[in-house]
Amino acid sequence: MKDFPPEFSDNEQEHHFEWTTPSGTAFIDYKKTSRQLMLIHTEVPETMQGQGIAPKLVTAALTFAEENGLKVIPLCVYVLAFLKKHPEWNRVLAHEPKG
Repeated sequence: MKDFPPEFSDNEQEHHFEWTTPSGTAFIDYKKTSRQLMLIHTEVPETMQGQGIAPKLVTAALTFAEENGLKVIPLCVYVLAFLKKHPEWNRVLAHEPKG
């Protein structure tokens, strides 16, 4: 993956986008098809909380989707909350958000 921070990786075997630091690994669980990316669950270990890791991880996952021509279906409550604060990412969504 070009132009991604070194902390970010796509663990295809586990179906996770991961953000790894010496403090641990945060991840977004996903399901990928040829056209869509479902973001299912975001988890940040307690040792990594409060460092701004979750928004960096979501931004990297959305960038990955955009660069790979995938439309995002956000199922994770954190990702949904992030998208409400950052409507500029609506361009990668499979459906426009309601409300």
